Amino acid sequence: MARIHSHRHGKSHQTRPTSKSPPAWTNVKPEEVKSTALKLAKEGLTPSRIGMVLRDDHAVPLVKPITGKSVMEILLEGKSAPKLPQDLQDLIDRAKRVQSHLQVHGGDRKNVHSLELIEAKIYRLSKYYKDAGILPKDFKYNAVVAQLA
Repeated sequence: MARIHSHRHGKSHQTRPTSKSPPAWTNVKPEEVKSTALKLAKEGLTPSRIGMVLRDDHAVPLVKPITGKSVMEILLEGKSAPKLPQDLQDLIDRAKRVQSHLQVHGGDRKNVHSLELIEAKIYRLSKYYKDAGILPKDFKYNAVVAQLA
């Protein structure tokens, strides 16, 4: 699949386990996975980070074959889901980092352009999440690029 703001194709991707059933070497109960995921969410970890901690520290290769639900579904049931979707939150954090850089280095025109591209992605993604009903209709991201020019 091509990138949004560049004319190249990425080759990096993950290789998921081939089987949809839990492996025989895991002896973790679904209740343990759910309670651990909720505990990690209360500590402030994101859903993808929770999956990585479960994989690395608790020998859970994938949550869905064991529990029948994804990490996000578990967090929604436990009322510990983040307010913003993780990909949108990551883009907003990235824009904040570029904004703080531009406050110190005002003449960095390349990063002004990069902030424009990041904010375009934020607008596009927030529009999708509003249409899908995940974000409230009155969600608004305040642009900083217009203030920089």
